Amino acid sequence: MTRLAWIRLAIVFAALALLEWLVQSGRISTHTMIPPTQMVTELWTLLASGEITDDIKQTLGNVAIACLLSVTVGFATGAGIHAIPRLRRALDPFLTTYYAVPFFVFYPLLVYIFGMNNLPMIAIGFMFAVVAMIINTLNGLDKIPRVYGKVGRMHQMGRLSKALRIQIPAAMPNLFTGLKLSVAYSFIGVIASEFILAPGGLGYAISFAYDNFDNATMYALMLFILVLVTAINMTLHYIEQRLLRRQGL
Repeated sequence: MTRLAWIRLAIVFAALALLEWLVQSGRISTHTMIPPTQMVTELWTLLASGEITDDIKQTLGNVAIACLLSVTVGFATGAGIHAIPRLRRALDPFLTTYYAVPFFVFYPLLVYIFGMNNLPMIAIGFMFAVVAMIINTLNGLDKIPRVYGKVGRMHQMGRLSKALRIQIPAAMPNLFTGLKLSVAYSFIGVIASEFILAPGGLGYAISFAYDNFDNATMYALMLFILVLVTAINMTLHYIEQRLLRRQGL
């Protein structure tokens, strides 16, 4: 581990220790929050009992589909928009203001279109994540030096060969940023949708625990989501750094 990673871990553990002390000493009421040690204990109990296994499977399945769709569609759309400058100029204002739209107002419409199943939650997760991938694809392609295009023409590369050998590797940092944001936004969209109206999932389980004043379960599930998303993004960051080192970037 690098020195920066150790510093980050030290900050996290210091914050957890402070929170533990504040709750255990009574400065924060247990009616408001439980200590981190109790969150870990409760989470272990829930995982061991299998009580939340179905909720985890439902949420992760929906997130995986939403993320896969957003990355695939986002990359293809971003590459297509980048190839048509006039379309890019026309869409720029919409892309920059996209996240000002309250997507959840479309939830009743999505339920009407798709029915009471997982599709409305996947759709909202996709809507949250896809533009992050589009924007980062555009930014990555914008930053490719023009000389790379000349090299491709000198070697008489076709479009596909140039894309695979030059453009995608050169845009890799931004593409991975888009991927990491897509993962995070897919989680946000799906879990938040489960809060509104869902028969299951982690969002539903957290909402149910909140409504029943079950702080232990609520905070344990919140901890699970935080740790899971952090672990996924750290893994993607590690893979990104390995790829960039191989390319000498």
